[in-house]
Amino acid sequence: MINITKREDLSKQKGIIIRIAAIILSILFTGIFINLLGYNSIDVFYNMVTGALGSEMRLQKTIVKAIPIAVASLGILVAFKMKFWNIGGEGQIMMGAMAATFVALNLDGFPRALTLVLMMLAAFFFGAVWAFIPAFFKVKCGTNETIFTLMMNYIAIKWITYLQFGPWKDPNAGGFPKIATYPDNAVLPEVFGINIGWIITIIAAVIVYIFMNHTKKGYEISVVGESLATAKYAGMNVKMVIITAMLVSGGLCGLTGMIMSSSIEKTLTIYLSNGIGYTAIITAWLSGLSAPFAVISSFAFAVLIQGGKFIQIALQVPASVADMIQGMILFFVLGSEFFTRYKISFKGQKGGEK
Repeated sequence: MINITKREDLSKQKGIIIRIAAIILSILFTGIFINLLGYNSIDVFYNMVTGALGSEMRLQKTIVKAIPIAVASLGILVAFKMKFWNIGGEGQIMMGAMAATFVALNLDGFPRALTLVLMMLAAFFFGAVWAFIPAFFKVKCGTNETIFTLMMNYIAIKWITYLQFGPWKDPNAGGFPKIATYPDNAVLPEVFGINIGWIITIIAAVIVYIFMNHTKKGYEISVVGESLATAKYAGMNVKMVIITAMLVSGGLCGLTGMIMSSSIEKTLTIYLSNGIGYTAIITAWLSGLSAPFAVISSFAFAVLIQGGKFIQIALQVPASVADMIQGMILFFVLGSEFFTRYKISFKGQKGGEK
């Protein structure tokens, strides 16, 4: 008989051992899978790494991919820390991008620094508002936040579709359903060949770390996540804690939309989020809901994405196979989180452990 029990205490050393073992097993089993498909696993892994990190240009592309994942992960982890399952990152990203686009297209000619700051503030605000809606209904009506935030994604995407094909359609696009490209003053500048989103990411990570670990509100968020009964017994305003956490979570996702629209797309499109909101759920969980590790796990995920694209070209590996390789690696790494939280014991028919 298999008995699964929650771990009361896991040493840091044992946690590291479990995660390292998961990485080793992921490489081993993925290698076997690759060989069964007729490819050389050593060549595939080598090209994935060099494809993501093998030159300055490749490294820059990997960092560019990591930036929006990291910022969205920082937002997601704030909500997850409270055990509020915010699956609405996609919608919050889109609404943030929409707000940034409105500012960008109406402040042509303004100083770049002022325009970018206003775009960030607008994106953060609209992302926060979009996250506030499910938080409000959660505290007032007890709605299921997972379903509510997920459905909000579809509403946001359809709203952007309406704008792109309707009132915001660029009249100079020759009838093509496209929103006008940002003016130069609304495009993020580059530092070391990479848009300053990487600086924004570092600043956001530091702020989230301080907020979660060294402020009263961050402490309350952690307590509510650990035990709702304890939080109420301690006299915390649980409803306000939930709303505050979601405002921060949605705001950071909205900021992600501004970074993506201002640095990558340089306009607003219905394909802008491109699954980043869902990817951020994985990276936030992999980080153990820690701000510094969220940045690291986002970069690691970006390496997988960039490396997966490279092997499609270098080794003629089909896109489906590249995606399966990424999935298998993530399966093992995510699976290791189960063993850090639970332990499995085997009991015989007579009740004695084996």
